[in-house]
Amino acid sequence: MKATIWHNPKCGTSRKTLAILEEQPGVDVTVVEYLKEAPTRAKLDQLYRDAGIRPQQGLCIRGTDAKERGLPDADDDIVMDAMAAEPILIERPLVETDKGVRLCRPQDIVHEIL
Repeated sequence: MKATIWHNPKCGTSRKTLAILEEQPGVDVTVVEYLKEAPTRAKLDQLYRDAGIRPQQGLCIRGTDAKERGLPDADDDIVMDAMAAEPILIERPLVETDKGVRLCRPQDIVHEIL
């Protein structure tokens, strides 16, 4: 099985999720450090759609100015544009496998798509 994780190595939850993926036999993990290699707006749209969540649910609040900018209450297009322009606003980690996409907070959610 292939798995892609949009990862921030400074995030404990992201590191724990990556460890779970790496411990799974037969899982080929691709790590994308999204702060260095940001997903496109189209990819973000697809990830959130496949995860069944709205962009606001994938918005990183802690350590960002998202609240001050009114992003938690903004419409989807505004939130997506902000995330595409500033990937620090993307909550992590997002994991995609053939079985679906999950925002893995807490990290054990990743088991749903393994």
